[in-house]
Amino acid sequence: MNRRSRASASGDRRSRPSGSTHLDGPIQVRIKNIGQIFHTLDPLPFRERDLDADVEEYIVGWAGEIATQHEISIIVHMPAGEVQRSEARHIEEAIRNYFAYRSEVLGWDLRDLFRSGRASLAIGLSVLAACIVLGKGAGSLLGTGYLGRFFDEGLIILGWVANWRPVEIFLYDWWPIARRRRLYRRLAVAQIKLEPEPAQAGPTGGSGLAVLR
Repeated sequence: MNRRSRASASGDRRSRPSGSTHLDGPIQVRIKNIGQIFHTLDPLPFRERDLDADVEEYIVGWAGEIATQHEISIIVHMPAGEVQRSEARHIEEAIRNYFAYRSEVLGWDLRDLFRSGRASLAIGLSVLAACIVLGKGAGSLLGTGYLGRFFDEGLIILGWVANWRPVEIFLYDWWPIARRRRLYRRLAVAQIKLEPEPAQAGPTGGSGLAVLR
């Protein structure tokens, strides 16, 4: 996701460790170099860059395991030489800025969803009213036999079906987005600490990124 374009919240990759309980300590990430935290193709300055997808997925996944009454803290482990780089001063700000922006994106998505819900509700209620009127007219015209009941009840069912989408939006669809937005807002004010460590303690493996519980 690039900050220059609005990304849909539904596209977020969010994984929680399976079978885990509430996390009672800080979220810990170990990297070899500062660049691994950020999206490699993002040309913006460090403080405005997007997080790497794996880093975001890991942080968000574990943040969801922290009880809401507890403050979120993140410890970034990296070689001591990386901590001394000038870019390291912007890591805390960059992480907070990123999640603050993501919470804004979710706010936009939530407003769009409610706008769509209101429009759908207006259409659905109009269709329901029309179906009731037409159903009563059909019942009067065709009598109380099976054919009249078919059109009367069938049109009423059609009218209620037309309200299925707004009911789904206002009862179910909005709260997962609102809950995710609250999580991103918590991450936007998280306590972030850089922890220097010897270079040989860094991770090994193809991606160069390791996460610690």
